[in-house]
Amino acid sequence: MTASRVVTRLAGVSGALAVAAGAYGAHGFRRSDRDDYLKELFETANKYHMYHSLAMLGAAHCRKPALAGTLLLAGMGCFCGSLYHQAITGDPGLRKVAPIGGTLLIVGWAAMAL
Repeated sequence: MTASRVVTRLAGVSGALAVAAGAYGAHGFRRSDRDDYLKELFETANKYHMYHSLAMLGAAHCRKPALAGTLLLAGMGCFCGSLYHQAITGDPGLRKVAPIGGTLLIVGWAAMAL
């Protein structure tokens, strides 16, 4: 299987997970007694998760799909994952991972230009 097909499939799985997380956020998490900051963190994580799932579809068609896709996937895991974690658990322990994830997302976008 080519790298572009793998990246396309990962983008599809990631997009499906983003929609599922968004549904949880809209129907379960939002109605909880969480404070507004945690709800905002969840919304930010979900928005970036969806945007970058779509970006992975574009990465599948660039010159180096494996590189761009890997960077975007790792960035989503670090950035969105740490925000989701804090929003759901209230534990800010992974907060320092978010800037690393953000940097990986930026580099992933740049890798699509290679």
